[in-house]
Amino acid sequence: MNLPNKITISRIILSIITLILLMMPWYQLGINFPVFTVAGKVVIDSKYLIAGIFFIVASLTDFLDGYLARSKNLVTDFGKVMDAIADKILVNGVLIILACQGFISVLVPVIIITRDTFVDSIKMASGNKGKVVAASVLGKLKTVCMMIGVSFMLFYNIPFELVGVPFADILIIIACILSVVSGCQYYYKAKDLIFKEK
Repeated sequence: MNLPNKITISRIILSIITLILLMMPWYQLGINFPVFTVAGKVVIDSKYLIAGIFFIVASLTDFLDGYLARSKNLVTDFGKVMDAIADKILVNGVLIILACQGFISVLVPVIIITRDTFVDSIKMASGNKGKVVAASVLGKLKTVCMMIGVSFMLFYNIPFELVGVPFADILIIIACILSVVSGCQYYYKAKDLIFKEK
């Protein structure tokens, strides 16, 4: 297993740890994370800060493994599949939890997961006909906005929350818009191939 693939596997492990940290009813196990107030305005549960650190590290490995695989010519089919799985576990898993816990609207994971399913289906259909649909710039920008937005959300939007600027929410909304637009781009790029009889 090459280095980029090892980094991808480490992202899956970090993602699972992050999800467990956010999901587990720790208080029922007698574990209470410290809670404190910032500037007398924002009450912070340190559980989310710890999860935020794991999320940031995992997000950075997403860019690192891709860079190494391309620059060192170490791109493999295993890496492509596991990279996609790692991304879905990390981002979609955290979005679902944040929606369930009231941090974001439930529409966010619905939009992102629906778009991902739609795009993955297009890629599969195109692949079956021997054509690879390249990732769009807007799709990559969506990923960046979402990862930064979720990171700030896990950190309670500090320091922007102290001045009343919903920076995390804005980035996540932008990511949702870019998600829909880039999904349409994928469709228009591949529609002729998908509906082609042979």
